[in-house]
Amino acid sequence: MSRIGNRVISIPENVTVTVNDNIVSVKGPKGELSTKIDRHLSVEINDNKIIITRQDDNFKNLHGTANANIKNMIVGVTQGYEKGLEIIGVGYRFALEGRKLVVNAGYSHPIKMDIPAGITVEIPSNTELKIKGIDKCLVGEFAAQIRKIREPEPYKGKGIRYKDEYVRRKEGKKASK
Repeated sequence: MSRIGNRVISIPENVTVTVNDNIVSVKGPKGELSTKIDRHLSVEINDNKIIITRQDDNFKNLHGTANANIKNMIVGVTQGYEKGLEIIGVGYRFALEGRKLVVNAGYSHPIKMDIPAGITVEIPSNTELKIKGIDKCLVGEFAAQIRKIREPEPYKGKGIRYKDEYVRRKEGKKASK
């Protein structure tokens, strides 16, 4: 039974939600987002509350996913989302060149990535990076692409990791007697 799908979502006073042909649009102080809902689900708005119902039990997974997506859109247009990354290693650093992110991660060349529309990137220091945006999926996907450039390795801990990520360390080879 989908408990997340049955959750009632309350709409804050500075957010407007509209439903048109199974397309839910959410508009708030930080921007506007929209998503398509499956045709087997129906979205109703009553007294600043959103209720999502399904036609039958074959669509439980869609029910919970649609509810979570709408909740994430409401949080995104009111508060926004942020992911922090840090890079560890000698000579490893982040830099910005206009709308491009330049990552030096131990390769023979710097890696340049285009920053997607709707995302802002801040660099507090050359080893830290903050990704901000209103779309949770877009922020997480861009952070994962950056992390994939050089994932943290378990012996020295070098690489790109999320801000509060724990990397399990290995001991390595022991010297023979």
